[in-house]
Order: sequence, then C-alpha cells, then structure tokens
Amino acid sequence: MDFGKVIIMTDLDGTLLTDEKKITEKDMNAINRFRSKGGTFTLATGRGYSMAYPVAERVGLDVPAVIFNGSAVYDFKEDKFLWHSSLKPSSRDIVKELIREFPDIAVEVLCEDKVYVPSINEIERQHLALESVQPILCGVDEIESTDWLKVLIAYPPEAIQNIIDYVNARAEFLDCAHWVRSENHYYEMLPEGVNKGSGFGQLLRIMDRTDAFTVGVGDYNNDLELIQLAKLGVAVDSAQPEVKNAADLVVCDNNSGAIAEVVDYIERL
Repeated sequence: MDFGKVIIMTDLDGTLLTDEKKITEKDMNAINRFRSKGGTFTLATGRGYSMAYPVAERVGLDVPAVIFNGSAVYDFKEDKFLWHSSLKPSSRDIVKELIREFPDIAVEVLCEDKVYVPSINEIERQHLALESVQPILCGVDEIESTDWLKVLIAYPPEAIQNIIDYVNARAEFLDCAHWVRSENHYYEMLPEGVNKGSGFGQLLRIMDRTDAFTVGVGDYNNDLELIQLAKLGVAVDSAQPEVKNAADLVVCDNNSGAIAEVVDYIERL
C-alpha cells in the first residue's frame, strides 16, 4: 500500500511504549521509514499535554495528536490546542461525592495546562513521580478552572470495581459523562460522547484527511473506539481480551516492536 494514503494513530502506554516507558529502536526505525515514504504517524493518549510532550518530542511528531483520551486535539509543533471538549459543571459535585464515599481514592483533574489533585494516594504519588508532573494540591472547591478536560481516578486494582459499580448505579453520573477504565488501576471521567475514536475523527477533520486509510493501535478499554473506528484496527498481544476481539489484526506485545509489525503489515497490503 502507498504509505501516503495511511495515517497510523497509536496509544502510548502499553502499546508504543514498553513496560519501562521506552520506545524500542525497532519501532523508532519503522516509524521513520513509514514517514520517509509519505506516511502520517501520530498519537492517541490519555495523557495530557505535559505528560505526552516527551514522547511527542522523542518521535519528532510533526502532525497534531489526540490527548486526554479524546478530549483534545493538540499540535505539539505549534504548541497549541486545535480543539477540545470539556466536562459539565456537575462533574465537580460528582468528584466531591466520590471522594466522600471513597476517602482513600486519588483524583486528578486535568485542564489544558494544569493538573489539580484534590485527593491523593500512593498510586497517584508514583504516577506523578514517574511522569515528572508538578500538580496543584488543593480541595475540589479550590480548583479555579471550570474547563475540565478529564478526571482521572486512581485506586488499587483489586478494589477499583467498587468505584465502577458505584458509578454505574447512578444514572446522573452516567448521563453527564463518558466513563472508561484506562488501566487496571485507573478509571476516568470524560466529556459526554468523547473517546479516542471521536478524537481521531476530530483530528481527521482538522487535517482534512477523512478519506485516509486509518490505522488505530491500542491495548486497553479506552482504545476500543479508536480500534473500531479505524479501517484497520490493531491490538497488541498484551491487550485486554475485549480489545483483541475488536481488532482486525493482533501483533506482538508492546515490548517486542508492535508498531514495526504494523508498518510491515501495511506495506504488504
């Protein structure tokens, strides 16, 4: 296939990035070869701008990307938001209720250029340290911004289902937001109707590439819509079973050069 017709959009954690949060040399070489032949390569991540920037810089990203799990399209080259969607004002009350009901929960409120943490636990501390993020620690009512792009909840994997069940039992929670489990210890609240697939659609519209041969690559539940929307949906071998079932193609795991295998497959089409 002519790479000039192709746009690859990949998830980061658990897909492009290894378990050590690195990009393999095999994948980097394949990305460079794909782009040198006219292909378009970009990212779809649950990370915000500051957490995604080091990876965007590492791959030399020259086109916009989807961040905040679909809540925004960001141009790292021009350093600006091209589009975003925000949570409803009622999200503030939902967060307060969840903290009240689950006192040991961790909550991140992500805005365009700030990360607020009104409740913290050890999982969140490790997350912030790993990503070198400097959050604003404050109560929910002290969060100045009303433009919330997403809320990240961190809780032990063996207990996070309790929070999911609590949310699913409340129609008012489900009616105002899209909820998704993004890792075994993360649960997220996104604007209504927002996911990586819808974000990919916004990016294609902005780039005027709605006729492209789209490839979506991922590993977790928050990648499902991306994989389903793409003309070629790809799951890594380490993906969740439901993600594999939704994919057209399953490649090797995230530590073994999954993106290189995707590029090789497209080249043979």
